[in-house]
Parts: sequence; structure tokens; C-alpha cells
Amino acid sequence: MIHPTAIVDPSARIGAGVAIGAYSIVGADVEIGDGTSVGPHVVIEGRTRIGRDNRIFQFASLGAAPQDKKFAGEASDLVIGDRNHIREFVTMHRGTAGGGGVTRVGDDNWFLAYSHVAHDCRVGNHCVFSNNATIAGHVEVGDHVIASGFVGVHQFCRIGAHAFIGMGVLLSGDVPPFLMVAADADTQGRPRGINSEGLKRRGFDAERIAAIKRAYRTIYVGGTPLSEARARLAEQARDSTDVAQMLAFIEASERALAR
Repeated sequence: MIHPTAIVDPSARIGAGVAIGAYSIVGADVEIGDGTSVGPHVVIEGRTRIGRDNRIFQFASLGAAPQDKKFAGEASDLVIGDRNHIREFVTMHRGTAGGGGVTRVGDDNWFLAYSHVAHDCRVGNHCVFSNNATIAGHVEVGDHVIASGFVGVHQFCRIGAHAFIGMGVLLSGDVPPFLMVAADADTQGRPRGINSEGLKRRGFDAERIAAIKRAYRTIYVGGTPLSEARARLAEQARDSTDVAQMLAFIEASERALAR
């Protein structure tokens, strides 16, 4: 299953049923799980661990040194879960000592062409990064997030679960769970309601969606100060685990919210 032109270090750990295409390079500290397919001209290097049944397409680059001037060659990791689709020219970099040393990607994600996951990022499960969607260092992305084409996320930002980020958005603040964000004329992302269609597709009933909408209005409609909005959310969270999730996200934010 390994093409004769591929260069695979003898110490790399290659699982059962792994296919490695022509001219691909797999380094010494790489581990590839069972059933994963690596296309031609792929480079996988550094301490990179890839799970089972992933599909990695041609010209992807995984596990390269981070694009961080503070990086001094310290040991660091890229950890990728199971059943991810990693398309052409996708780049994912290892972590840094200052960010915990690990870049981590979950399961069942789709990374379309030219998308980028920088050092020390955390990406959850069932996410979609459309073409040219890029996240800078230390970004955290929850489960079921969709980042449309040409999205750019500033370092240290957080995106909550089930959020939808519209095409061309530039994010410099945290996005709570369930929100839909679109670009203004200056391309800065602003909340535009909740991702109700996505929630319906994932089985959220009308009562849950209504509670999330009330929470959104509490935060973003009417100009309520955030301190007062948080107090109101605490009351609403008594009857909704989804609102409790939004409140917990906001309480943990170290950056300003996208507003």
C-alpha cells in the first residue's frame, strides 16, 4: 500500500491498511492509524499522530514547525483524530512550548483546500473549514462549527459549538455557541442571529431553539451592558442547558465578544 516513490522513515509507525501515495514523505516521529489514506505529494513530519480512517489528499502539509518567531525547536505535537477529510494544500502545524505544545484536531472534520490550522489550536468534531478558511495560533473551535470560505480568525479567539461563520469574515473576538456571524462592509464579523437552520438539522427542537434565541436577544439586542446580560442569562440557564453552555462560554472568555 506504499508507493515505491514515497519516502517513509523506517521508524514511522504505520497502521494496517494504510495507503501512501507517490512522492509523499513521512518522517521518523509520525504515527498513522489503521485505514488512513495519504495521497501523492503529501508531507507529514515532526511528532504527528494521525488516527484511523482519515483521507489526506495531495499536497497537504501536516506537522511542520509552527510559524511563530518564539519557537526554538522544542519538541511539540500535532494530534489528529479519526475520519477527517484533509483536502489539497491544507496546512496544520505543531504546537509550541508557550501554548501547551500540542495542536489538536478532533474527529469527522472536513478541511477543504488551502485551509490552515496554526500552532496550539484546538478544533473539535464535525467541523467544516471551507476553502481558504484559516485560524491563527491558540484558537479554539467547538464541535459542529462551519467556517465558510476565506474566513480569518485572530489568534487566541474562541468559537463556540454550532456556530456558523459567513464567507470572508475576519474575527477578532470570541463567538459564543449557536451564533451566526456575517461580515460588515469592513469585513469584520458581526453576529446576525443564531444558526437556527443548522440546529434544526442536528435535531434541536423548537423549545431549545426558542431558548437560544432569547439568550441571543439578551446579549445582542437592546444595548444591554454585558454584566447585566450575564445576570439575565444566569436566570434563563436554570431552564436550558444550551443557555448554560452559552453563559459558561462567556464567563470563560478572556477576549471581548464579537459584537
